[in-house]
Amino acid sequence: MARIAGVDIPDNKHVVIALTYIHGIGRTSSREILDKAEVPHEVKTKDLREEQMVRIRDIIEDDYTIEGALRSETTRNIKRLMDIGSYRGLRHKLRLPVRGQRTHTNARTRKGPKFRPGGKK
Repeated sequence: MARIAGVDIPDNKHVVIALTYIHGIGRTSSREILDKAEVPHEVKTKDLREEQMVRIRDIIEDDYTIEGALRSETTRNIKRLMDIGSYRGLRHKLRLPVRGQRTHTNARTRKGPKFRPGGKK
C-alpha cells in the first residue's frame, strides 16, 4: 500500500479514487492533483512509479490542507461559533441540526435515540 500524508491508500484502485481516502481530498481535488503531477487518471496505485508518487505527495503537501490540520481547523471554527454565541454555535452546543432542517420529525441522527419514559419499546 502506498502511503501519502500518513494515510495508506489502496493499491488495487485507480489513483483518482485512491486519493479520496485522504480526509480533505475529494474527486475534484484528486483530478486537479493528478493533472498538476501529470499522472494519468486511470492508472492503478500499484502501477505508479516512485517519481510520480513523489510529485503527488509534494503537490498535496504544498497546496492542500488535509487530515489532522483540516480536522483541527474545523473544530476551531465550530468552537469560535459557540464562543461568540451565534445561532449556529448555539445549535452545535445543543446538538441540534445546524443548517435549518426540521426537528419536529426526523433529525434522529443528530438528536440521538428517542426518549421513551415508559421503558424500551
